[in-house]
Amino acid sequence: MAHFPRGHGGAAGAAAILAILWAAQLAAQTPAPPAYPGRPYPGSPYPSQPGYPAQPSPPLESGGLTPPTSSNAPRPGEAETYQQLERAEREDAGRGLEFVWLAAESGYEYLALDALHGSSLLDGRVITPSGSALVLGAGAGVRLIFLTLGARVRVARQSAWDLWTLNGEVGLHLPMGELEPSFTFSAGYATLASVSASSPPEGFNAEGVDVGGFNGRLGAALDWYLNPLLSLGAQGSVELLVLSRSPLPADDAAPVLSWYAREGSGVGLGASLTARVGLHF
Repeated sequence: MAHFPRGHGGAAGAAAILAILWAAQLAAQTPAPPAYPGRPYPGSPYPSQPGYPAQPSPPLESGGLTPPTSSNAPRPGEAETYQQLERAEREDAGRGLEFVWLAAESGYEYLALDALHGSSLLDGRVITPSGSALVLGAGAGVRLIFLTLGARVRVARQSAWDLWTLNGEVGLHLPMGELEPSFTFSAGYATLASVSASSPPEGFNAEGVDVGGFNGRLGAALDWYLNPLLSLGAQGSVELLVLSRSPLPADDAAPVLSWYAREGSGVGLGASLTARVGLHF
């Protein structure tokens, strides 16, 4: 065993102690490596990747599928357009949108069935082709803002006959608050019914007289809306009639055979003034 001089041994020990203290001081001042956010499993030598925030899972229904949205749901912009139309109608007329209308009317009409052209339509002695009449009518239809579409039936009751008309109708309306002017055009079928003769010759069957054809009508009206549901108004109209008559059998036309045994035709006019009441939904 080698022996070191005592002087050298004490110096070496002091140097070793100083080296240990210096190393410890360096270790304490050196920063620790950054910690990784978790490992894939305990004891793994590889650091895991940084974690990401969890995303919310969509709701699941039976079978992992969600039900489709309803097809009746309004499309984008439809609800807004509807609200704008309703607001414009309310601001213009002081009432909401109207979709369905019903109307009844009564008044006076003068008719001349062969005013423009006559060819053996009615003889004028046994059955008169003209005269004043009481008018009764009713109509119904739909409305979209300013436009109405519908149907109207009318009967003009004259002393010698009743003139029935069944027409399709289109109207243009101009809302002005509580008052509303409108213009209408209608056209359809016209026929005479309940024909009776004044002092008929013996053997003459007036009920067998068959007259029918086409009619067209132009009208202008002014309605006053008491509230959004009810209106009162008046209408004036002019009417064009294009009519034809079938010949009577010889037995029914015997006393006036020369007239009613052959066909007849006529182009006539009518003018009416009626009061009306309307319901609006």
